[in-house]
Amino acid sequence: MGGTKILSGAVDRDGNVLRRNETESPDASEEAVVAALDAAVEAMLGNDVLAVGFGVPANLERASGRILRATNLMLDDLDLLAHARARFGLPVGVENDANAAALAEWKLGAGRGAANLLVLTLGTGVGGGLVLEDRLYRGWAEVGHVVVQAGGPPCQGNCHGRGHLEALASGTAADAAARDLYGPDADARTLVSGAQAGDASAVAQLAEIGGFLGAAIGSIANLVNPDLVVVGGGFGEAAGELILGPAQEAARREALAPADGTLRVVPAALGSEAGLVGAALVAFEALDGAR
Repeated sequence: MGGTKILSGAVDRDGNVLRRNETESPDASEEAVVAALDAAVEAMLGNDVLAVGFGVPANLERASGRILRATNLMLDDLDLLAHARARFGLPVGVENDANAAALAEWKLGAGRGAANLLVLTLGTGVGGGLVLEDRLYRGWAEVGHVVVQAGGPPCQGNCHGRGHLEALASGTAADAAARDLYGPDADARTLVSGAQAGDASAVAQLAEIGGFLGAAIGSIANLVNPDLVVVGGGFGEAAGELILGPAQEAARREALAPADGTLRVVPAALGSEAGLVGAALVAFEALDGAR
């Protein structure tokens, strides 16, 4: 689940998406969001579905799996785990969406074989997941709220901070840059298309976004020294090397040796379906734990 869309699918243990459904994320109320989630699951139910997994862009209470609060959605203090168990009568797992994407890229995607991995998802906001010493870090890992410009622009949604990575390197930030260049109807896709067509101003805007992304990556590398950094999400996938190249350059500039010469920033292998596949892996964890 993201700030703009809900993607549901029936997925097997190897990460193959057997069927899928996509709908817009509602912003009217928490009840509307929960109803949309229920409908997304129900669209996939069948005799072959043995468990349900959710990837949600929110902080979770680790002991219970309760959603504490989402930044870009109307979700606040919600026990989604208990709700879904009661509604569907199946084992249920809930994980932060970026953690779920990190799990998928680590197990089945670009991060296979990495003992220490950082995965970033650039969409409506910026999510982050970490694998540390061959274990998915189940804590908050709110990489999108790392400060990369002190006193910078205000963050979005329910966040009251300023200069956060989410305010400067998300698809929402790219939307704003596109409107500045091309007018009120432009969005991140317009910006990427302009850069791909050779518009130097659009290229420069995406390079600036990549620079902010790289500053955050370099700082995180100085904390956990990842073997690899994987960047995905809808905007991350669309922008590709237009932001990944500048991000790697900035990350190496900020990182301590030896990461200043070896740190690699690569695109997600699972693309926009990393979160979906990760949510399925979370479901399989719940299923195996219930046996």
